[in-house]
Amino acid sequence: MKRRSLWRAFALAPMALALGACMNVGPNYKLPGNALVNAPLAQGPIAGTQGAPVTQADVPDDWWRLYDDPVLNDLVEQALKSNTSLRVAAANLARSRAAVEVAKEQGGFSGGASAGFQRAQVSGEQYLLFEKIPVATLGDLGLNVSYEIDLFGKLRRGVEAANADDEAVLAATDLARITVVADVVQAYVQSCSAAEELAVARESLKLQQERLALTKRLRDAGRGNQPDVTSGQTQAATVAADIPRFEGQRRIAQYQLAMLLARSPSDLPPAALSCAQLPKLSQPIPVGDGAALLKRRPDVREAERQLAAATARIGVATAELYPSISFGAGVGSVGVTGDLFTPATNSWSFGPLINWTFPVNGQRARVQEAQAATSGALAHFDGVVLNALRETQTSLATYAADDQRTEALRAAYVSAQQSADETHRLYAAGRESFLSDLDATRTLTNVHAQVAAAEGQVAVDQVKLFLALGGGWKQEAAEPQGNGNTNATATAK
Repeated sequence: MKRRSLWRAFALAPMALALGACMNVGPNYKLPGNALVNAPLAQGPIAGTQGAPVTQADVPDDWWRLYDDPVLNDLVEQALKSNTSLRVAAANLARSRAAVEVAKEQGGFSGGASAGFQRAQVSGEQYLLFEKIPVATLGDLGLNVSYEIDLFGKLRRGVEAANADDEAVLAATDLARITVVADVVQAYVQSCSAAEELAVARESLKLQQERLALTKRLRDAGRGNQPDVTSGQTQAATVAADIPRFEGQRRIAQYQLAMLLARSPSDLPPAALSCAQLPKLSQPIPVGDGAALLKRRPDVREAERQLAAATARIGVATAELYPSISFGAGVGSVGVTGDLFTPATNSWSFGPLINWTFPVNGQRARVQEAQAATSGALAHFDGVVLNALRETQTSLATYAADDQRTEALRAAYVSAQQSADETHRLYAAGRESFLSDLDATRTLTNVHAQVAAAEGQVAVDQVKLFLALGGGWKQEAAEPQGNGNTNATATAK
C-alpha cells in the first residue's frame, strides 16, 4: 500500500509543478506613457472655441434633443431600430462575442471515444509468427480524457486578445450608431433648409413679379419704357430658375433620410416631409475638454483596444516557443470481439504528455512580427488621437466662421430691406430711376437667399461638430463583460 501511494505521488508531481509554475509570457498591457493621448495637446480645453457659440459643459449623449424637435427625435429613434448599417454592426458584434467564447473554450478538459469493428486477416510475420493467423472479427474500443495546462499563458493571452478585439468591435458599433444619428439629423436639417430656401426663393419671385407688374403699369401710363419691363422680366426669370434647384435638394435630402430609416420616401412621417423651418438649438453647443473628448470618441476607444489586442498577441507568439503540457488518462479494449473487456484485451494509461517542437520554424520571427504589429497599432492609435483633435478643431473653426458670417448677413438683410423699400417708394413716386429700384430689389433677394443658405450651413456645421465631439451614444451602457485583464490599460515592451 505504501509503494502504491509513492508511485501515485510521483505520477501527480508533474501536474502539481506545472500548476504551480503557470505564468503569462509576453508584456502586460498598459497605456504607453509616450502615447499622444497623454500629451498636453490632448488635455485641457479644446482649442478653436474662440468666437464660437459653445460652452465648456459636457456633451450630452442624446445631443439631438437639444433641438427640442419631436419630429427629429422620432426619426432618430426609428433609424436606430431599422438602419441597415446598424444591423451589419450588430452582426459583427455578435460574431466577435462568439470569437471570445471560442477563445475561452480552448485548452482545459477534452476527451474522445472511439469504436471500431472489422473482419480481418492479420499478418503473422508482423508479430514474428511464421504461420498463418486465423481470420477473426476484431474490435477496438477506447475512451480518453485529457487536461491541457496553460503553463505559459498562451490560452490566457488568446482570451485577452479576443476580449480586446470584441471591445474594439463594440467601439466600432458605437461609431456606427453615432454616424447614423448624425446622418439622420443632417438629412433632416438639409431637407428643412432646402424648404426654407425654396420659400425664400418664392417670396423673392413674388416680390420681383410685383415690381415687374408696377413697371408694366408705368410703361402703359407713359412713365416707363419696354427695356425696363424686359430687365424686370429677366430678373424675375433669374429668381425663378433657383426654385427647381431647391426642390431637387429637398427631395435628395428626403431620399437620404428614407434610406437611413430603411423605408421609401413616401413612408416618411408627414411632419418630416412638410418641415419648412430649420430646427434651432435650445442652448450653445457644449464641447467639454480634450481629455473627455478622447475618452468619448469611439474611434479612439477602438484604436486603443486594437493596441491592447496586438499587445496580447505578443504573449501568444512568445508562448509558442515553449512546450505544451497536458495530463491525460485513457482506457480501452482491443482484440477479438469475443474477448473484449477481458484482462487479455483491456488497456489503460495515465500520465503527463509534453510536446515541444524543434526547431521553432521561424517562431521567433513571429514574435518579432507581433511586436512590430503592436508598434504599428500604437502609431495608429496616436494618429486617431491627432485626427480626433483636428476634426474637432476644424469643425469648431468652421462653425464659428459660418455663424459670424450668418450674423453679418442678417444685418445686411435688414439694411437691404430698408434700402429696397425706400428706393421702391421713390421709384413709384417718380423720384428714382428704374435701374436703382432694380438694383435694390436684386440686392435684397440675393442677400435674403444668402441668409437662408448661411443658416442652413450653420445647422449642418452644428451636426458635424456634434459628430466630431463623439456625442450620441452611452459608452457605459454598452460595455462588454471582460475578463479583468483587457480592461486594464496597456503598453507593449
